[in-house]
Amino acid sequence: MTIDLKGRIALVTGASRGIGYFTALELAKAGAHVIACARTVGGLEDLDDAIKAAGGTATLVPFDLADMNAIDALGASIHQRWGKLDILVANAGVLGVISPVGHIEAKVFEKVMTINVTATWRLIRSVEPLLLKSDAGRALILSSGAPHSCRPFWGAYSTSKAAVEALARTWAAETEATALRVNSINPGATRTAMRAQAMPGENPDTLPHPSEVAAAILPLASPEVTETGRIYVVRDRKFVSYRAPE
Repeated sequence: MTIDLKGRIALVTGASRGIGYFTALELAKAGAHVIACARTVGGLEDLDDAIKAAGGTATLVPFDLADMNAIDALGASIHQRWGKLDILVANAGVLGVISPVGHIEAKVFEKVMTINVTATWRLIRSVEPLLLKSDAGRALILSSGAPHSCRPFWGAYSTSKAAVEALARTWAAETEATALRVNSINPGATRTAMRAQAMPGENPDTLPHPSEVAAAILPLASPEVTETGRIYVVRDRKFVSYRAPE
């Protein structure tokens, strides 16, 4: 299926590498103008070159998501230049450490929560008015299988992603009567630097490349999507509902 996003404005965080990089590239190939955000300038410049080579366009915004004022300013800048936002891909995140809960350093836990949770909330707060100006706003919030399995030693990351899913689910319920659709994405184990950090003994060649995950994510940015408040499981290529305790 060909996805046509011509004339649409997309914001992607964590766009300098991994899933964010390739999702930004896929959106640009489909015709969207991509606002690419990340800390790493070199990675953003590589993305810009790839987007241009594919005939697309991008605006690079290098900044640290820990800078909450910069997130606020980003929303203001998008409003001033484009007056709306059609697609949000909140992809940026950090792992923290693989460690027993009681052994996690306070500064490490706080950084994970700041980048993965607080920055995501601040981003929602900053761009929601812009997404509501779109005729078919689409918000895709990257999650994980971690908050569902709660594997031992993954406490900081699992906790942060559980909070992110709660944010996305609440936001979807609040905007259900609008044209905005909000969904979480579980990309599954992917060949990324974060995965290598978490599982250093794993053979990366056994995992899907982030470009494969990005290709699965692209259709979710389409105006044709009607689902909201659900989780898209990339490995199964389907939406699933949140489950209450049994």
